[in-house]
Amino acid sequence: MKQPLLNVENLSCAIGSVRIADNLNLQVKAGHCWGILGPNGAGKTTLLHALGGLHPIDAGSIRYRGKPLEGFTPKSLARERGLLFQTELGGFPGTVFETVLTGRHPYLGSLGWEQPEDLERAAQAIEQVGLKGLENRDAQTLSGGERQRMEIATLLAQQPRVALLDEPSNHLDPGQQIIMLRMLKTRFTGTDRALLMVLHDCNLAIRFCDYLLLLKGDGEYLAGSVESLATAEHLSWLYQHPVSLQHIDGYACLRFQ
Repeated sequence: MKQPLLNVENLSCAIGSVRIADNLNLQVKAGHCWGILGPNGAGKTTLLHALGGLHPIDAGSIRYRGKPLEGFTPKSLARERGLLFQTELGGFPGTVFETVLTGRHPYLGSLGWEQPEDLERAAQAIEQVGLKGLENRDAQTLSGGERQRMEIATLLAQQPRVALLDEPSNHLDPGQQIIMLRMLKTRFTGTDRALLMVLHDCNLAIRFCDYLLLLKGDGEYLAGSVESLATAEHLSWLYQHPVSLQHIDGYACLRFQ
């Protein structure tokens, strides 16, 4: 049996006085698509950052393909995991193509020059998110939805084994949400890839994820398959609000009463 791409053992972490998780155990294997759900302030974003090595943990271990997180150099870690942030980090002046090309930095040689393969990967990623024709556009002039797709393209160009996504559907219209999440799941649930994403839309999580991590706050959590956790009982517990489930066209949909 292959080892998990991401293995979390007895992890405990917090931000300020807020306990995010206590003794969290999680195995993200190749082909898995995990969704993280929880109320505002439960620590979903902070946990994602902790898994990516950007937030300290209090106890436990995080391993990528069996290797401790702290054993990676920044460059080698960037080949193992990629992060899509919920909010823009400011960026730098440049075109759409130049921005997406930054995703290839983990693969550049000592001189830092891009090779033809890097240019091709960036061009392919731009086309995959529907921004072909905007390569030379100033990235700062994009709309919110276009910028989100550019950030997704940068992640695609990076080609990490594990994609950690914070609200990937942000700024996207309903049609683009479906298109982007379907594409991301296809790209990151192959034989050597996995996907873990924070979502606020429970219906999107139920539709696209195979497994759920429910963060209630104060360190409480539940982890398991969508079939076992996407129930009225568990989601009412999670959000402290009555929830019912309906099935429409073969998809389970939540209704908050």
